[in-house]
Amino acid sequence: MSKKIVFTENAPKPVGPYSQAVISGDFVFVSGQIPIDTKTSKVVDGGIEAQTVQVLENLKNILESINLTLNDVVKTSVFLSSFSDFQSFNQVYSKYFEKNPPARTTVQAGLMAGVLLEIDAIAKKSS
Repeated sequence: MSKKIVFTENAPKPVGPYSQAVISGDFVFVSGQIPIDTKTSKVVDGGIEAQTVQVLENLKNILESINLTLNDVVKTSVFLSSFSDFQSFNQVYSKYFEKNPPARTTVQAGLMAGVLLEIDAIAKKSS
């Protein structure tokens, strides 16, 4: 099975040896997104709510670059720097996945300074 690399200027550029996303068959594997504003290349301020919005917008922009939406996401993995942010995170997240949300794993993880969360995703292209 072949793979196709996905890149868009509307999401943070990879800072290491990885792709923003990879298409393999009907599936799209989106690398972990952190709350980087593509205009400033800096982590957004404003706490967990603002950072969650930025991460989900980055994820949405990657999917839109290949004509998919968040409705095509079947699984996410969420990494929170602190579970004390879980409720506030969940309030924002639920607005992006209002109907038929994807399967999800949420764990607490050590993230780089200033980053409160990271989300990766798997989406499925319609056949």
